[in-house]
Amino acid sequence: MLACQDLTVEMQPANVRILDRATAVFKPKGLNAVIGPSGCGKTTLVKAMLGILPSEGAISYGGEPVLQSSDLLGKLSFAPQFSIAHERLSVEEALCYALDLCVREGAVKAARLEEILHRIGLAEHREKRVSDLSGGQLRRLGLGLELVGDPQCMVCDEVTSGLDPRSEDQILAVLQRLRDEREKTFICIIHNLAKLDVFDWITVVYEGAVVFQGALGAMNAYFGIPDALHLYDQLNEHPIEHWRERWASESAAIEPAEPIAAVVAPLPPSALEQTWTLLKRRAQLFKRDRGYWLLTLAITLGFPLLVTIFAWDGIPQLRGIAMGSVGGAVAQMEASLRYRVDALEMASLVTGLILFQVILLTLMGSNNGAREIAAERQIFEKERFAGLSATAYASSKLIFASLIAVLQGLWMMGFVKYICEFPGASLPQACVLVLSCVSMTAICLGFSAIFNSADKASLLSVYLVGFQLPLSGIVLALPDMLVWLCRPFINAYWGWAGYFGSMRATRLYDAYRVDSNEWIPSPGLAATVLLLHFLVGAAMVFWGCQRKRWN
Repeated sequence: MLACQDLTVEMQPANVRILDRATAVFKPKGLNAVIGPSGCGKTTLVKAMLGILPSEGAISYGGEPVLQSSDLLGKLSFAPQFSIAHERLSVEEALCYALDLCVREGAVKAARLEEILHRIGLAEHREKRVSDLSGGQLRRLGLGLELVGDPQCMVCDEVTSGLDPRSEDQILAVLQRLRDEREKTFICIIHNLAKLDVFDWITVVYEGAVVFQGALGAMNAYFGIPDALHLYDQLNEHPIEHWRERWASESAAIEPAEPIAAVVAPLPPSALEQTWTLLKRRAQLFKRDRGYWLLTLAITLGFPLLVTIFAWDGIPQLRGIAMGSVGGAVAQMEASLRYRVDALEMASLVTGLILFQVILLTLMGSNNGAREIAAERQIFEKERFAGLSATAYASSKLIFASLIAVLQGLWMMGFVKYICEFPGASLPQACVLVLSCVSMTAICLGFSAIFNSADKASLLSVYLVGFQLPLSGIVLALPDMLVWLCRPFINAYWGWAGYFGSMRATRLYDAYRVDSNEWIPSPGLAATVLLLHFLVGAAMVFWGCQRKRWN
């Protein structure tokens, strides 16, 4: 079964050793308890053996070496301390999506769903939302989510912590039934020493080292205590070196557990199937998150209104520019000056409205992506451990967020163009506005994938949007070197330039040229740069999702 030899974990960057040469082997087809004082390294030991934490030493499962967490796929599952499931799903929906992500055979899913619901005692609560479950019910759901792949072994991180005695007994009864009826192996980190009589094998961890393994009676005799409740007092009587040396001399006399061969892990659904499942789940969650979709709808409809306030009746300067009639020198000078003033006012208004559209679209992109991954990172990590492809997850997030961004860009272009009567071809204008929103969405989604905190990702995204205006060089005159150094990376500049470049054949463009000889890229070039921004953001998303970021 699961075992480790001289397992060591150091906390970076201080190089503090929080697990020191731990050696342990767990009993197959039994209930294994991992106990020890708070902060002694219980969870560190388990997470290192699962490949969640980087470590040094040897890990094996069923006699086969474990080099990375994917080697345990389909053989072992991990139930975190708290049930990690989307709160807006029902119990049945959460289990069904877990089955769709982990189990390929469609005929197996319905039967396994009913079996799991009855085994965890939630059949009568199948329609209840996850957010409405009690603490004990959440823990049972957590077990159910890990049972969907029918693993040979389950690791439970403080599965009874914080529960009332009745709920704790119910959870332990579920584990006992699964051990007896399905021959499952459980490795449970627990705090309640009064419940150790339920377990077949006990592992004691103290100051980062394993100092005992065996049955409850053997543990009491080994430490010379009347019952388990006196264990921690006895541990504190001697330094860790004493317990380490004593256990090293006596552990060799313990007969090893009967070996058990690891099961052959079934193939999970394809990445394409998982992507489709994730998209369906995300759409359902979006629909049920009333606050989020109302906010998204409000900014999608409201931001274009903010733009049109400044030119609700169209752009009057487009109809009023004239060079004046031929006359004397004074009259021609007056007409030329009047044209120049009108041209500058009109160009300032129109270019400002274009930039306003682009800035608002980048803000929409920030809202679309900044919290999308970081806010549910622990759910993703748990599902990845159960077989979810990181590529499928990243793809689903890019597709969903980008679809929203496309709709926002199209609505912004169409509404503002119709109300304000902007000249120029609609297709290139739509392309650059859509790409402005989509590329910023991808960049902020990349921040969300890289950072473990949704607040950090949101803050950085807001800063990025805030610096778009001054660093674009459109409103403020920046030094040439700084302008050309920043512009390749500034979404707002390319969105503005691509939109304005689509007006080359109009009098509006000529009016802008009265006072500016600045190079304006074509819509095609602007769209290409924005597409490159999107690809950079997508690369950040895929890279960030590949990295493990457990709390």
